[in-house]
Amino acid sequence: MSAAFYQNEVKFFVAVDCIILGFNNKELNVLLHKRKFEPLKGEWSLMGGFVKSGENINEAASHVLTECTGIDNLFMEQVGAYGDVTRDLGERVISIAYYALVNINDFNIDLLEQYDAKWTKLSDLPELIFDHKQMLHDTLSRLKRKAATRPVGFNLLPEKFTLPQLQTLYEAIYQSPLDKRNFRKKLHAMDILEKLNEKDKKSSKRGAFYYMFNKEKYDRLLDDGFYFSL
Repeated sequence: MSAAFYQNEVKFFVAVDCIILGFNNKELNVLLHKRKFEPLKGEWSLMGGFVKSGENINEAASHVLTECTGIDNLFMEQVGAYGDVTRDLGERVISIAYYALVNINDFNIDLLEQYDAKWTKLSDLPELIFDHKQMLHDTLSRLKRKAATRPVGFNLLPEKFTLPQLQTLYEAIYQSPLDKRNFRKKLHAMDILEKLNEKDKKSSKRGAFYYMFNKEKYDRLLDDGFYFSL
């Protein structure tokens, strides 16, 4: 019965595209690669692939992210579905976009050569294929909202970081300067950072103390109704 019902329906492809974001030199970067096949071979593209038989879309995105970064269990979140009839010049392809946040220090740089890829500053983007620019735009809008109410930004930093580094990161996410006093006041009020007895002296002679995000404490506070706001 079901086979007969589906037999006259058109079949098409389902893909996942991954907007992989990193933070470097005070700017957000996105991982792009040169497309290896037609149409638009050699043009800049987001990382992605097709959903394989037996995979759900989350599993497909997860395996693409692991293959492209060399890192397991990255933070990822679905952005949306893109299904304009003419979006792909090759075939009818519906793509589900996900964004992921990567600490660039953990990234396997050998994969850049393997995928003909590079980290690209958001302020210096080339032309992207299909609707990938729209996917990136939608991702940044979503990330701004998410970062304001969840501590997702810490996924972009090394385990140890300074408060100036953290503020610079959030300014890059919000694409707007933040008042130093108010920023630190909010951080200290939430009490989810651990101050270390160690300083980063590369940026100034006086140096800045390192901090760590206490995820276990944050999770306990969250169970008690804690509200992250930054």
